Parts: sequence; C-alpha cells; structure tokens
Amino acid sequence: MATPAVEARGLAKRFGATEALRGLSFAVTPGELYGLVGPDGAGKTTAIRALAGLLVPDAGEARVLGKDPRRGGAEVREGLGLMPQQYSLYRDLTVAENLRFFSRLYVLPRRTFEERSARLLAITRLDRFTERRAEALSGGMYKKLALACALLHEPKVLLLDEPTNGVDPVSRRELWALLHEFVEGGMTVLVSTPYMDEAERCSRVGLVHAGRLLLEGAPRALLDGLEEEAYEVSGGEREAVEAALAARPEVRASSPAGSRLRIDVAPGGAAPVQAALAPLGAELRRVTPAFEDLFLSRLRREGAA
Repeated sequence: MATPAVEARGLAKRFGATEALRGLSFAVTPGELYGLVGPDGAGKTTAIRALAGLLVPDAGEARVLGKDPRRGGAEVREGLGLMPQQYSLYRDLTVAENLRFFSRLYVLPRRTFEERSARLLAITRLDRFTERRAEALSGGMYKKLALACALLHEPKVLLLDEPTNGVDPVSRRELWALLHEFVEGGMTVLVSTPYMDEAERCSRVGLVHAGRLLLEGAPRALLDGLEEEAYEVSGGEREAVEAALAARPEVRASSPAGSRLRIDVAPGGAAPVQAALAPLGAELRRVTPAFEDLFLSRLRREGAA
C-alpha cells in the first residue's frame, strides 16, 4: 500500500478552554482530491495548520510525504504548497510583483519562474491583470493569485484552507475546475470547506465536527448510505405546516429551503407525514439527499446535534 501523501494521526489541540481538535485522524492518498468538510469551528483550519507545520499539536502526529512537516527539511518544504484562509499576499504589490516575490522565496531560477508564472497566469486568466495591485482584485481573482503563488514551486501536495470562502459562484466553479486539473496532473490536494455542496466535487471527503471525524468516504457512497429520505414540503400555511411536522415522529429534521421546507423522514414514514399535511393543503416531493442531510443525520445519530 502506498504511503499517504498527507496523514493526520489522532491530532489533538486545545486553545484555552476550547478543544479545536479531538483525536482527528484521516489519510490522503497520492493523487487524490480530499475534502475536509464541516461548519465554522469544526477544527479544519487548525488541522491544516498542523499539517503545514505551522503549529504543534498537543497530541498525535501530522505527516506530509511521510515526514513530520516541522522536521522534514527540504523535501517537505519543496513538496508542499499552502494557500491559507486569511489574506496572505502583499496587497500593495501587483499580480506580477507578488509572483516574483514568491519565486524568490522558493529560490527559482529566472527562466523557470518566467515559464511557470506565464503558465499559471494563463490558466488562472490573470495574464491581463499583471499590473493590477492585489488590493484592487476581486475576491475570486485574489484567490486565484494566491493559488498561483502557492503553485509556483510545483508542489506534490497542496493544502487549501477554505479557498472559496467569500468568492462568487462563477469564481468558485473556476477554482474547483483548476483543482481538478492539478489533480489530473498527479498533484495531491487537501481542501477544507464549510460548504456542504462542495463535498461532491472531491474524490473522498471527511465530515468533521467539533474537532473529530464523523464520517469518511466517497461522496456518492456516503449519500447512498443515508438512512433518512429527503423531501420538500410545498403549500399550506407555514406555521401550521411546521406544527404538523413537529408532531410527527417520522420527521427527523426540518429546515427552510426558500419558500418551502426541506425535511428528513425516517424510512417508510412519508405516507403518514403526507396524510398529516393533506388537510393543510401541503404536499411532499421526494428530492435527492444532500450532504447537509448526511451531516445532520450523523450528528443526530451521535447525539451531537
């Protein structure tokens, strides 16, 4: 079996009274796009920082390319790329100047830098904005520049902490397309995200909550294993419908979905729920389960919701 490109082994980290990580373990195989998915405060950023060697865990081990990232020397430094969640570029420098600055950090020969920066500017579509300052870029363009800077030294492993946070939908789609392109070229990518809908873009995902792993696997397989059935409720007066749903034991969860309600129903429970809604002028429609349904189902099962 191949050595994992990235591995967390029982990571634990406490900040005062807050347990950011509680025995978090997962492994990313070479050439895989792995998503660490969970809400704000789940411990994703702490895990990324530990794997990048930026903080020391209280317990457990972090491994990148088989080595401790804090002691792995040149092999880890040259093989690891990091795109942190917070703004990390020099905002008063232009696109070209930021790339040049990072090339000097990586000690890239001039010709190598020129070739790689030209390619990265082209695939991120920033080649028309090389003289624009980072502070004047849109959110999506800024994230693309940060990604290009992290890729200048052509790392084997790329860690990205919530790269699409605060980015418009079009730029989100373009960033994910870029990640898939890099993975197809053999790179290993670990990306954290609070957006449940992005989980299905990964090869495998780890659902995290309160510093621990809830569930892990291929997105489709995880959704296929969901016990509850997902429905949307339309019609009827909202308060009356919500009261009727709250009285039904078959309804495991309910949440707004625009003008409708989305509910998770126990297997075989749709008929009595529909019977309770019919006098109110409301009806059920079966929908495809989403990762939010899976996440909430797992929390309920463990009594953590």
